[in-house]
Amino acid sequence: MSKPAILALEDGSVFHGTAIGADGVTSGEVVFNTAMTGYQEILTDPSYTRQIVTLTYPHIGNTGTNSEDVESASIAAAGLVIRDLPLLASSFRSEQTLSDYLKSQNVLGIADIDTRRLTRILRDKGAQNGAILAGADAEGDDAVARALEAARAFPGLKGMDLAKEVSCKAIYEWSEGEWALGEGYADATQGDRPYHVVAYDYGVKFNILRMLASRGCRLTVVPAQTPAAEVMALNPDGVFLANGPGDPEPCDYAIKAIQDVLETDTPVFGICLGHQLLALASGAKTVKMGHGHHGANHPVQDLDSGAVMITSQNHGFAADEDSLPDNLRATHRSLFDGTLQGVERTDRPAFSFQGHPEASPGPRDVAPLFDRFIAMMQARR
Repeated sequence: MSKPAILALEDGSVFHGTAIGADGVTSGEVVFNTAMTGYQEILTDPSYTRQIVTLTYPHIGNTGTNSEDVESASIAAAGLVIRDLPLLASSFRSEQTLSDYLKSQNVLGIADIDTRRLTRILRDKGAQNGAILAGADAEGDDAVARALEAARAFPGLKGMDLAKEVSCKAIYEWSEGEWALGEGYADATQGDRPYHVVAYDYGVKFNILRMLASRGCRLTVVPAQTPAAEVMALNPDGVFLANGPGDPEPCDYAIKAIQDVLETDTPVFGICLGHQLLALASGAKTVKMGHGHHGANHPVQDLDSGAVMITSQNHGFAADEDSLPDNLRATHRSLFDGTLQGVERTDRPAFSFQGHPEASPGPRDVAPLFDRFIAMMQARR
């Protein structure tokens, strides 16, 4: 028997559908993602913390879920919104249906709503605070009123420091390499590892670490609030600034640590939130975007070569190109809306990219950025 579910937005929009996950109430910022595949990687991306993800592709769940296609230890998204949940999940790798996967991690989901209408609202009005009520909570004459109240009670992501909440609690070593069909994830400890990289965990995706490990990096992952002195005491060949959720401006601990690292000649590479933090640490500013970038089909231009790459994106904040200081140079720009996608320091071996070059999910066009980081560490030696 199906259970009712309600999605409400702060602007008063209400959608009635079917519950496909856990029962209860959840709230967060409602965003839309245009990727056609990779729903499990999207759900487990820590950058989606406190966000309710709407997938614009209509059929979600048809390949089930498995224990390999995860980007963190658990689902990070606050909720899932889809058009249609297929009755059957078919894949030789499937271990669990999407619905059972959501229930097992107590995550709410809603299906059977008009996601095209919802996406138009989010596109035109910007990302909205919202709430999902599922099961018994979505029943009763006052259910809609309670849903709207929960949506409007969410404070929004502006000013919210989430990096320290999702970060690891202790230092650990990472040794898992990239995945291959029939072989699983490689053991990166078996190969030559000439470079020691210390990675700041602001909500890091596993495949970012895997791609660094597969390129000969011995990885030490540290909590977001680790002082630069402790990082430099580990004698790294390079420092990596991970992706993560929330507003970069309140992360004063990270900005200070990055500034201290930049005082050395240690190569620095940042992705997503790490990109925004590098910009802030260098004297630039960041802004909250209207509906952000979420998808696997975003064209980005390399301003040096003119090449256009199709990229995977997931961010609601951006570095403000108009605020760049003289020692910070724009390297990449979005062809969707012209927002800044990459920077590099002109006085330090440091650069960053706004999208997700690890391609989980998404295209692999930007993967050479990892090779550039390796080349910088090699040049320093």
